[in-house]
Amino acid sequence: MNYFIDVIIPIPIQNLFTYSVNKEEAHFLKQGMRVTVPFGKSKVYTAIVYQVHTQEPGAYKTKEIEQILDEKPIITSIQLKHWEWIASYYMCTLGEVMRAAVSRAFLLESETVISINNHTTFDLNTLNDDEVLVVEAFQMQKELRIHEIQDIIDKKAVLPLIHRLVYKGIITTKEEVVEQYKPKLVKYVKLKQAFTKPESLKELLETLSSAKKQREAVMHYFTLTSKSKKPLSVKELSEKSGVSNAVIKALISKGIFEEFEIQKDRISYQGDAPKAIKALSDSQQTAFEAIKETFKTHDVTLLHGVTASGKTEIYVKLIKEAIQKGKQVLYMLPEIALTTQLIGRLQHYFGEKVSVYHSKYSVNERVEVWHNVLESKSKAQIIIGARSSLFLPFQDLGLIIVDEEHEPSFKQFSPAPRYNARDSAIVLANLHKAKTVLGSATPAIETYFNAKDQKYGLVTLTERFGEVQLPHIELVNLRESYHKKKMKGHFSQVLIEAMEAVLSNGEQVLLFQNRRGFSPTVECMTCGHSPQCPNCDVSLTYHQHKKQLRCHYCGYHIAMLDDCMACGSVHLDTKGLGTEQIETELKTLFPSKKTARMDQDTTKGKYAYEKLIDGLEQGEIDIMVGTQMLAKGLDFRNVSLVGVMNADNLLNFPDFRAIERSFQLLLQVSGRAGRTLKQGKVIIQTFNPQHPVLQQVVEHDYKGMYDFQIQERFDFKYPPFYRLIKITVKDKKFVKMQSAASWLSQSLRNVFEENILGPEQPPVGRVRNEYITNILIKIPKNQSLKKTKEIIRKIERSFLSVKEFRSVKLTIDVDNY
Repeated sequence: MNYFIDVIIPIPIQNLFTYSVNKEEAHFLKQGMRVTVPFGKSKVYTAIVYQVHTQEPGAYKTKEIEQILDEKPIITSIQLKHWEWIASYYMCTLGEVMRAAVSRAFLLESETVISINNHTTFDLNTLNDDEVLVVEAFQMQKELRIHEIQDIIDKKAVLPLIHRLVYKGIITTKEEVVEQYKPKLVKYVKLKQAFTKPESLKELLETLSSAKKQREAVMHYFTLTSKSKKPLSVKELSEKSGVSNAVIKALISKGIFEEFEIQKDRISYQGDAPKAIKALSDSQQTAFEAIKETFKTHDVTLLHGVTASGKTEIYVKLIKEAIQKGKQVLYMLPEIALTTQLIGRLQHYFGEKVSVYHSKYSVNERVEVWHNVLESKSKAQIIIGARSSLFLPFQDLGLIIVDEEHEPSFKQFSPAPRYNARDSAIVLANLHKAKTVLGSATPAIETYFNAKDQKYGLVTLTERFGEVQLPHIELVNLRESYHKKKMKGHFSQVLIEAMEAVLSNGEQVLLFQNRRGFSPTVECMTCGHSPQCPNCDVSLTYHQHKKQLRCHYCGYHIAMLDDCMACGSVHLDTKGLGTEQIETELKTLFPSKKTARMDQDTTKGKYAYEKLIDGLEQGEIDIMVGTQMLAKGLDFRNVSLVGVMNADNLLNFPDFRAIERSFQLLLQVSGRAGRTLKQGKVIIQTFNPQHPVLQQVVEHDYKGMYDFQIQERFDFKYPPFYRLIKITVKDKKFVKMQSAASWLSQSLRNVFEENILGPEQPPVGRVRNEYITNILIKIPKNQSLKKTKEIIRKIERSFLSVKEFRSVKLTIDVDNY
């Protein structure tokens, strides 16, 4: 009997692939194990076993697998069901979901290894300079990788050169699978058995009488091992005895010490024993009991609590109940900065049971968390993470908490799968028969609609913890302030006076501007020319700290110009406002105060968030300037003033969610003020203080915003009443992109009639030298979503079969908002 396995390969191809295995392999292999398989002419991929069977595929001759990588499955059956749902709902492939879900350390891929062909002769004079450099490099080492050849000739495009040398028979290439994960091994020492007896020990100390450092190390070894039964590491012995590693190595080479290695986790909790959980206030206790009550009838509950109402303490109580039942808990946050602050709070209550999983952690650290979750270890019973933590191999998940559930950061926009982590978490909880809590002070309109519609449970917290009043919000009319000359740079007199008062009391200030860099545009005062990105239809942003003009879409950058590229004039001016410019102005206005900036430019390092947040919490920073990172649930005890530099650029964005997002962002950033004892203050600078959304923010009127928006969504056929699917068409040639978009939109209109919008170019119509246009499909509630997707797939296949459109890229984004 012949045996076969179907596998998932991490590439964007719809079907599973079948490989042949022998009888022993078939009996050993299980769903969720990794194997390496040949694919195409020379590539080798890591694949996940989907099923073992005896049905030979009729369409192609099967290849054999290369090797089995696991003793037991690393992917659970529930994970695979979840992957299938994501692939089906978000119209992508299982391979794309696999690449997003599995840490790249597990996805061993073949690497091209190049070596000299010793069976051929050649004349160096027939080779060009780059070819000679590569050939000469083989005199120093037998094998080279592609990145090493790039370094040798100082060029990135090396494949044509490699192909030429292969064609001439000078070099050969082979594919080699590379293991990325390396376990952390700690070196330990112990005394050789021969020296454990008192008489032999006495002899040993006498022989070392002339080697004082070595004698010192041995004496300290006995002192340390008598105090603890734990093995003694080389590092600890070196530190405690004050001798170098070379001294310990000498003792090992003499046969006095014996060295051995123990595998250790890279992440381990070193803090104090867990503390008792705080008692809840009356309103918190009521909300906690109400959530447990709604869990009897609903799997999902929305906790709608005002900012600083103490939602985290309620989550802590829910987590405690879940882990007492032996369940695992996933606590999802939209921003890595939030995990930084929350880790300390949860470890304070749960100690080593807390693990963290997000992209700022190294590949090796994430692999260890993955294995700890898979093996249901107590050190990974509670997982805190951003959206990628959703894909961990939970065995017995009991509770998922999605905090700040309204945040757009939960949506993955590129690459596929373009999933929403909040919605995917609800499905994951359903597969595990677990409960989900969605928390927010400003819930997404669809979430609140589902709660009102009895699809979710709804629990409301209307007062801040400790009965602290909600912050007082004041609008400053910038038009009037500029007219009356009551501005210093971009700061109104009202904001400056409020900052002076707060800072004089030893309190802190947060300033919000949702644009990084110094200024969005540099403009010539003579001819009006503004430097543009050559790859995108957007102006270059000035970054003062690097003295660069940079494109925020493709990363293109040039040095700041001394004169105009068009007319040569030296009169260049910066237009618009970014976080860097605010930081510069603050140093002039408040020279004695410590200012800091939190944006994408300052938070690139692994511990960058931690340093900034600790600086603010310890009182080392007086004024923090930041982008929307500041608005996402951070808890600063001593911040009593929040300033919004300009609210108008939020309101005027061409998106059906602009009003909702503006309200959420402004109310969330306002919620950072006055969170402990006294009422905080918020100052919002705007040219349009009468705007309805700003008035609703001033009154903390979520219900008013919701009622107005839900009516608009109903009138104009937007979620939650209609579903949306966006199709993006891209090509390097504008005419071809237009032609392809017209063909596609007409085909869709023939089926869906008036529920098609576009094709329409986005505000930035060209990115990375590709022209872009969008088509929006609106799907009413009574229309089958499954059949709609089948029709879209059928039209897509027809589109891809048109020869002239083969270079055109299509991306399908379900629930694109």
